[in-house]
Amino acid sequence: MRRTGATWADQPLPMSVILLVAAAVHLPLLLMKLPLKSYDTNFHIFFSSHYANHWFEPWNPKWYAGFSQTTYPPLPHQVIALVSYVTGLDLAYMLVQFAAILLLVVGVYRFARLWVDERAASLAALAAVFVASESFLVYSAGQLSTTFAAPLYLNALPYLYEWMRRGRWLALLKGATLAVAAAAAHHATLLFGSLLFALPVFALAILDSRESRREEADGIPENSVKGVVLRAVSSAVLVGLAVAVVLLPFWIALFNNPVTQTPIPHPSRANYILSPHWGLNYFVIPYGALILALPFIFLRGCSTRRLRPLFFGFWLAFLLGLGGTTPVGHILLGRAFEVITMERFSYWATLLALPFAGLLAKELIDRFGMKAAAGVALAASLTCAFAVAWVAYRPADAENFKVDSVAAWLNRDGHDKYRYVTLGFGNKIARLAILTDASSVDGEWNSGRTLPELTAHGAGALTSSKYFGQPGIDALNAILRHADHYGLKWVFVHDPYYEPLLAFAGWRKVDDLEDRTITVWSKENVPPAVAVNSSLIPPEWQGWMWGTLPIGSGILALLVVLIPERRRRERPAAVPAAEQERFAVQGALR
Repeated sequence: MRRTGATWADQPLPMSVILLVAAAVHLPLLLMKLPLKSYDTNFHIFFSSHYANHWFEPWNPKWYAGFSQTTYPPLPHQVIALVSYVTGLDLAYMLVQFAAILLLVVGVYRFARLWVDERAASLAALAAVFVASESFLVYSAGQLSTTFAAPLYLNALPYLYEWMRRGRWLALLKGATLAVAAAAAHHATLLFGSLLFALPVFALAILDSRESRREEADGIPENSVKGVVLRAVSSAVLVGLAVAVVLLPFWIALFNNPVTQTPIPHPSRANYILSPHWGLNYFVIPYGALILALPFIFLRGCSTRRLRPLFFGFWLAFLLGLGGTTPVGHILLGRAFEVITMERFSYWATLLALPFAGLLAKELIDRFGMKAAAGVALAASLTCAFAVAWVAYRPADAENFKVDSVAAWLNRDGHDKYRYVTLGFGNKIARLAILTDASSVDGEWNSGRTLPELTAHGAGALTSSKYFGQPGIDALNAILRHADHYGLKWVFVHDPYYEPLLAFAGWRKVDDLEDRTITVWSKENVPPAVAVNSSLIPPEWQGWMWGTLPIGSGILALLVVLIPERRRRERPAAVPAAEQERFAVQGALR
């Protein structure tokens, strides 16, 4: 039975209310520093700590006997570094991540407004607060760059749509600057995710250009398909050239040292049917209650002409996010499938699904009233809660120990003249690197590796060698054999599994730390560490570019977006004519 009478539920939710809900849900979790328990948070803080101390020097000597941070776009790390001068690194990370969450809410609303009416778009923005994939990446995976870049693209695309349809130069300026800032935040989102968002919007601009007549309200004629295509090409060229300049050191590093190392296995590329535990981790948890909305997404996306571009973008991201469950990833990505992790595609798929989710929520509330509102709210809350709780069930590092004593040991008595490696430290190697100036032959940024002992084996960080099977042990043995070449004198062990291997290789225990839970092993007659990757150090001009253009692109985008626009009458709701007619009939029946 349908509701009768108008209520608050018939109106779009104010953006101020949605942002307050986002603050109420996520700000306490971030102030509790829950992301510190994730996989990659400490890695991002490590990069940020380098910029805080050596802003114009992208060469970082602390990992892999030295590597260049130009191999990773720096915008979120540089923002954290700036904020850390006031708050410290940990709190700065939380504040930047919180800003990204708020940007996502605004971006989802503006992106959804291209496809659905204002009320459904506001419900989609509210859903963005609770979407499980966001919480999964923030609190479990710790992928700051992904969650920072995607909102910027979502905010950029409505401006670029305005440029493609109506040729408004200010819209082009705003969209282009936001897109360049997003590229300066994350390379994988630039190379893969941006197309998944941009191509549906381009197709939408063409559809709208074909179907619409003159805009009598504005007195501006609708542009032809040819005009839309030409403006789309011009904006793509403009953004491409700007990205090429802003990230020039990144492209140079990629050209000089392409990622040709042996692929490292990752569970996000698994077959989720044959490995249901990874399906739970990378499909069920990130999608949450959106799984229940999949039939609606398919039916409405296929049956409504105007929503088909959005549906096809979602469908492609959905299939890629399934990893090795389907052959789509192998076919479309080629070797890149063995290099990148696939959970980011599930994240992008859920963002593309949110306009559908907002439309579904609106129709359910229209039909069933407060019962539907309560059910949708419960489903959203449980979805977010399970994703947040997942970090407690599957923590990045179940061992709760500190590395301060290890850092203090390295920082005294000239110990930092030699390189070190840790075993059994998990993601705490990044925290240790922040606290000491000593250099390691290990690290967590696989694309920054150049040491042949590491790139020749399909294993990740040496500290977790045993989890990569024989390739991991082979990589560790190779590094230990060449200890003299790298000035590797110290091994810190938090897992007794590795002690027989060290003893057999000629190392001996020399100290104990942290109530004998960490042992220090040493090798005799190892010379002090010397530079081994000097040829890879970026020239000074790249350091100046890296320290100015990426952060400058972010500041410029902020300033340009604040430029006021000429006020004009609001366009009709962006829904198909058939949909508008059905809504009008429903309204007459209330």
